[in-house]
Amino acid sequence: MSTWQKIEKDVPEFAERVRERFASGTHKTIATLRADGSPRISGSELVIADGEVTFGMMDGSLKLRDLRRDSRIAVHSPTIEPPKDGEWLGDAKFAGRAIATPPPAKDAQPDGNYFRLDIAEVVLTYVGTPADHLVIESWHDDQGYRCRKR
Repeated sequence: MSTWQKIEKDVPEFAERVRERFASGTHKTIATLRADGSPRISGSELVIADGEVTFGMMDGSLKLRDLRRDSRIAVHSPTIEPPKDGEWLGDAKFAGRAIATPPPAKDAQPDGNYFRLDIAEVVLTYVGTPADHLVIESWHDDQGYRCRKR
């Protein structure tokens, strides 16, 4: 598993495009695992700063209970409707493990729980030029960067 800082260092242009997708809206979608192994999706906010991907959640939430039991998590960027007459910038995804961290120095909620993402995978998907194929860029902790077209 890795930090965002490692990805920024390894493939800076890819990292910047992923950051842009996550910055395109406030609310991201996270997926955690319920006790029976089925997925749970929830809305969340996250921050990409200082070489880390961090996020928080309220005490007593079901997603917090999920993460305390199994730290595996996936996060999807905001979904932006493709423009009718322009280039669709695509969407981005993270997968990894949520690692508990101390509250941030500022803006911490008294009943908040804070995490950083230990990243196993980052994926960026968008329509290529010309718009007759899909481009899938990815970074995996054990394989590095890769770009595929379909």
